[in-house]
Amino acid sequence: MTDNCDVNSILAAVPHLSRGPGGVVAVVKDDKVLGQHAWGYADLEQRIPMTTKTQFPICSISKQMVCLVMVSLLKCPTPSMAERDCDAAKQFEDELQKLLPNLACGGDDGVTVADLYNMQSGIRDYWALTTLWGAHPDGRFSYLHDAPQALERIKSYHFASGTEYSYSNVNFHVLGRILENVSGHSLGQLLAERLFIPAGMSTASLCPNTNGLPLPIVGYEGNAKTGYFAATNRIEWAGDAGIAASLEDMVAYEKYLNKSLADPESLYATTSQQQKFRDGTLASYGYGLARLKIAGQSAIGHGGALRGFRHGRFQIPGERLSVVVMHNFETAPAVPAEFIVKRLLNTSEPEPQTIGMPAAWKGNFLDDETQLYVGVEEGDREKPGTIAVNYGPGNAGETARLTSETQAKSDSMQLTLEDNVLHVKRIDDNRTLRAVRLQAVDKQDLGQSSSENIVGIYRNEECDSSFTVTGDCGSLYGSFDGYLGRGPAWIMRQIGKNNVWALGNPRGLDATPPGDWTVVFNDQEDGACSSVTVGCWLARKVKYVRVK
Repeated sequence: MTDNCDVNSILAAVPHLSRGPGGVVAVVKDDKVLGQHAWGYADLEQRIPMTTKTQFPICSISKQMVCLVMVSLLKCPTPSMAERDCDAAKQFEDELQKLLPNLACGGDDGVTVADLYNMQSGIRDYWALTTLWGAHPDGRFSYLHDAPQALERIKSYHFASGTEYSYSNVNFHVLGRILENVSGHSLGQLLAERLFIPAGMSTASLCPNTNGLPLPIVGYEGNAKTGYFAATNRIEWAGDAGIAASLEDMVAYEKYLNKSLADPESLYATTSQQQKFRDGTLASYGYGLARLKIAGQSAIGHGGALRGFRHGRFQIPGERLSVVVMHNFETAPAVPAEFIVKRLLNTSEPEPQTIGMPAAWKGNFLDDETQLYVGVEEGDREKPGTIAVNYGPGNAGETARLTSETQAKSDSMQLTLEDNVLHVKRIDDNRTLRAVRLQAVDKQDLGQSSSENIVGIYRNEECDSSFTVTGDCGSLYGSFDGYLGRGPAWIMRQIGKNNVWALGNPRGLDATPPGDWTVVFNDQEDGACSSVTVGCWLARKVKYVRVK
């Protein structure tokens, strides 16, 4: 391990890897702080410097903390829980059914509490669905008013519970409410008494309203070319996110977790155990923790994102080493975390095999089962021999390295191209998909065909959402209306003949936004499409029927 002087010089390089308004970083080894660093500004306009005491919304990093509280309640129930003639786990399961009355819960086929904290519920993500409910990116979403209406509209799964992984904030929103309703205490009180105080997180708190973040922190959208501007956030969340903490709080948390690794009876001894799918396959996510690789090292941790913020905490258990990176701008923390770990552990990865991308890989493919498109294009120029695969959340694409002219892989994917069929084994998702190449639309044909068979209004009763398609000659726009309002028009582009389109959704209420929605028009009747399937990785196969 590198000495402290070198650690400080390593951390001093981080702002050059993550250029933006400001940030903080810390490295913890066992129960000692090897180094910490703050740079830039918490508020550019007011010129308020960033410090290690500045509180951030830590966003989805909150999920693992909620799981620690859940396990604490299972081990040590509140007095009101103890009075009931029922064990704590059964009380949680009974409350789950009350919160999701339109779903079959429990048993072999229904969702369970474990499916919630392992992201295996099969419930569509409500932050993605807010687009279909007519939300504007800068709109409001109330925990007390809007969230219950969202749960009322959850009436089906997009895959069978326990069989696959798909990130869904509904899972932890519901889990947070279960803990409150069963324990008789607020989630903020539970977190304070059962985690923040024992861990020494002296300024951490639950701050569900993103419009009221602890001063002076400001999150920024934009980049160095367009400039940075204050992000607008008006959503309320709790369970899926909501905790505010400083770097000093996070350092205390990492010390607490590192000590816990040596105690088999600790809360973290439970939540850090690798989970399984119902078929027995090991899962890469559980108890609000993702299993991943950092600089070739096995790690557990989680990212966090809100418009204007990107964070990550990563722990390498074998080294008792933790790295925390928090930004008040939208650059992912993975690059500085990799940089730090490589230099601290003096590791280097072998030079990868470089294979030029054959032209056959490039294009769009449709997975018939999920009705989602898989877009493949050449990877980042700084990463030769790679391809970018657009399937999961966002538009950045997942990177895979070509291992031959017909195969590619990453830590989470294995891809094989056979003529016009793309086979993708998504390891983390526990599923294998078969996607058929979409016939490309010739640029010379753009604007030459009528869109009368597509334009119209479509309705999904279960989701309580209307989808309106407007435009002509292949220049189309899609918009959604629902209980959250009359949403903006989003730009659509045709990605394959036979009426397969992508609707761009680069900004959502939450971050990371859904990115592209796949839009498949089908069931031709009387010269017009009578239905359309809309979906993204977070919310698949929402079928709309033409009403006009």
